Amino acid sequence: MRMVPMAEADLDAVLAVQAACYPPAMQEAADVVRARLRASPDTVLVARDADGICAYLFAYPSRLGKVTPLGSRFTLPDRPDTLYLHDLAVAPRSAGQGVARRLTDAILARAGGLRHSALVSVQDSRRFWESLGYAAAAGDGVALATYPAGALYMARRLSA
Repeated sequence: MRMVPMAEADLDAVLAVQAACYPPAMQEAADVVRARLRASPDTVLVARDADGICAYLFAYPSRLGKVTPLGSRFTLPDRPDTLYLHDLAVAPRSAGQGVARRLTDAILARAGGLRHSALVSVQDSRRFWESLGYAAAAGDGVALATYPAGALYMARRLSA
């Protein structure tokens, strides 16, 4: 399995993984996904196995405490201090193979001196994120409310 930067040609495969992992209310439109890739291409990765794309991770430089509302485009700040992991999804065929951890490790290696990483935990993923050093943190409650019940803003300090 290889972790590589996403290309626009991968969009259909990424949307198929998204559809396999999220209920319709959490699926984000193709134009928004494309805009996110264009906004921060160095922090969008896909995992490829023998059958093609089996996972993806969208991240971007942000500020600690800022939450990207579900379905919104990335807004890049002038002075980022945080690598925000907006969306990580693994196709069911690759579940349990460590793909999520490998993608996260690969993207954090691209943090470029940022002091923090943050995300919104959904679909009972809190334990997974805690195993990677994330903990519940204060975040934009208005933006967090765009996610399903139980969503939790989490952050961790990175070594700069």
